[in-house]
Amino acid sequence: MNRLKPLALALGLALAPLAAAAQTLAQNNEVMFQQMQQYRGLSGATMDRIRAIFAENGMIGQGNPAVTRHPMTPEQAAERQGGSVDSVRRAYRNARFERICGHPYEVPLYDPQTQRPEDATVCAFMFEYPNVPLTYPVTWVRADQAARLCWAEGARIGDAHEWEGAAAGQLLPPDYNFAAGSQQAMRSWHNNHYASQRNRYSIGNWRDGVCATGSSKTPGCNGGSFSGCGSNTYPSGSFPQCHSPLGVYDIDGNAAEHMNLPLASDQMASRGSTTLGVTEMKGSWFIWDTVHAHEFWARWRAPFWHGTRVLSTASHANYHLGFRCFRDVR
Repeated sequence: MNRLKPLALALGLALAPLAAAAQTLAQNNEVMFQQMQQYRGLSGATMDRIRAIFAENGMIGQGNPAVTRHPMTPEQAAERQGGSVDSVRRAYRNARFERICGHPYEVPLYDPQTQRPEDATVCAFMFEYPNVPLTYPVTWVRADQAARLCWAEGARIGDAHEWEGAAAGQLLPPDYNFAAGSQQAMRSWHNNHYASQRNRYSIGNWRDGVCATGSSKTPGCNGGSFSGCGSNTYPSGSFPQCHSPLGVYDIDGNAAEHMNLPLASDQMASRGSTTLGVTEMKGSWFIWDTVHAHEFWARWRAPFWHGTRVLSTASHANYHLGFRCFRDVR
């Protein structure tokens, strides 16, 4: 415990036994913040904004360290890919995409049938936040915090059609049937519209073992408590074949992801809205190979689970729910 004292003092934390998990969470977060600066080049001012959002509660991070048991370390993930953690992280960078998107670990979204990558007007984070390969995804983050964390670095949360295009490998124009009048009616129309694409995932047909979906729940996990359910995720990018045709990784498996579902045209993040719509939880999660808890495919829209407005401070957070950001370009 003595070796934690300097960090604890610097972070203003007590060393009481009951605070041990919080100390370790804070320590893990600080390592992650340093990785974001080192590999993504985020500025000190940007990191200050990010730290302030993380400081709002004692849960946002890569899982409660008291109960989380990750099935793979970053070092093991790197070894599977034939390199060190640092070399694999650097290998994931794409100079062409960086010229288009302006930042490392971001990929352009477009329609390959009619466009080139250079025609893209939006880019997606390659990996779940913090968008550093071989780093565990952030969980226990509310939708409003996810949106503000994206804004903190000049990006934004994605609209549902953008996430779905990133997963399907083809970004199509917005397809919201606002006239339907409710999330449920819009969802039914949308899912029927794309019924011919059922069972199409980011990797094509589903194959167990290709994505970060072979982990297990914490024994006794009661459905969602911070103290009882570990975020037993893999390092992002641990499965190099688990990417969409547009190069978006772990959109299947690992953490599920917050997204914005606009219920009116003035709630579209892709059109500059800062009021946003309602929450949409996208994707499968880290135990999908053994527990298909719900229907899912690349363009599928979920029921209104734990639904709120995205910017509600009562929006949902849990042990297997994270997010990724999107960025407008040009």
